[in-house]
Amino acid sequence: MATDMIIVFFGELSTKGKNIMDFIRLLGKNIRSTLKAFPGLGYEIKKDHIYILLNGNPYDAVAKKLVKVPGLLSFSLAKAIDSDLEAIKEESLRLYRQSGAKTFKADCRRIDKAFPTRSDEVNRAIGGKILFACPGSKVDVHHPDLMIHVMIRKEGTYVYGIKEKGLGGYPLGIAGKGLMLISGGIDSPVAAFLMMKRGVKLEMIHFAAPPYTSEKVIDKIHDLLHVLNDFQEDIKLYVVPFTELEKKIYDVAGPSYCVTIMRRMMMRIACSIAYKHNDLVLASGESIGQVASQTLYSIKVIEEACTLPMMRPVCTYDKNEIIELAKKIGTYDISIRPYEDCCTIFALKDPVTHPDMEKVKAIEESFDYMAMVRDCVRNVKVEHILREEEEAF
Repeated sequence: MATDMIIVFFGELSTKGKNIMDFIRLLGKNIRSTLKAFPGLGYEIKKDHIYILLNGNPYDAVAKKLVKVPGLLSFSLAKAIDSDLEAIKEESLRLYRQSGAKTFKADCRRIDKAFPTRSDEVNRAIGGKILFACPGSKVDVHHPDLMIHVMIRKEGTYVYGIKEKGLGGYPLGIAGKGLMLISGGIDSPVAAFLMMKRGVKLEMIHFAAPPYTSEKVIDKIHDLLHVLNDFQEDIKLYVVPFTELEKKIYDVAGPSYCVTIMRRMMMRIACSIAYKHNDLVLASGESIGQVASQTLYSIKVIEEACTLPMMRPVCTYDKNEIIELAKKIGTYDISIRPYEDCCTIFALKDPVTHPDMEKVKAIEESFDYMAMVRDCVRNVKVEHILREEEEAF
């Protein structure tokens, strides 16, 4: 027996006690969905690891997809072999030669206690084999170029080396469903990625203001969501017709309070849609102090209109940190396309950073905003953004 396979490691999931199998089964389901383009993959889902049998599929192509699955700490290309000491030594030698490493360390876990050779004896046997066969090789127990992992189980032995880093976090969907406010800027796609990484399946809401905003803004949103499809294969998008309500807000609130009132209306519309579609929380890309509506004073006043918990994954990130993560996940170049969204169509001078709640209430009482909110909700456009599947290889 000699089979190429991938061993998936969980990380945070190991802390979940009695619920761990719920997390692992969902992770296994998400992995299967992500890798569905690869024919003939085999899966073994167990409490300690998930095993993916490659069955002729190329490791590099599978790994490229696997690194984008939330809830996966790391994974390794492994060889499944018979539980025989000579076979273990030979496979360890092959792995060492293939790696190009100069120094190594063997690390055996003898889970099957019926195997006659103890873990430390297996380690010494591997070391002796490599040192004899490869002049110039050295054992380094502290900082080896290559760690040779050997896991001896009842069904067979797995030998593997380098661990590839995954996203970590929790399996998508395990935490429930939320509604993300997405503008098309740099911050909100990054915040959406961080929510997905924590196991929250997201729906998206965008506030559109045609003809003041270009149709290319919607194209930009679509392209951003297609990038996020790498982490969540299907995303529902609600496009809210916001033009008339935004113009009315500007008329009654003026430039100083326009953004504050506008954001409060967005909260009301988003909450209404979230309740209708069973979303548990709202989320946004707000970062403390980045703009006038994101001071703590403004956040307090704006959130008073919100009747659901509001998540702000990037609230403590500075702009450079957000940009760095946007580049890493592939949304940055799309986000900086020069198309204005509804938050930027009116040039605002001296927007208020310490809004007064009484003044906010007085402005809102000056017009029938609830009728306009209901009209926005009634005329929302629903789209489904799906992962564009590529050929596996």
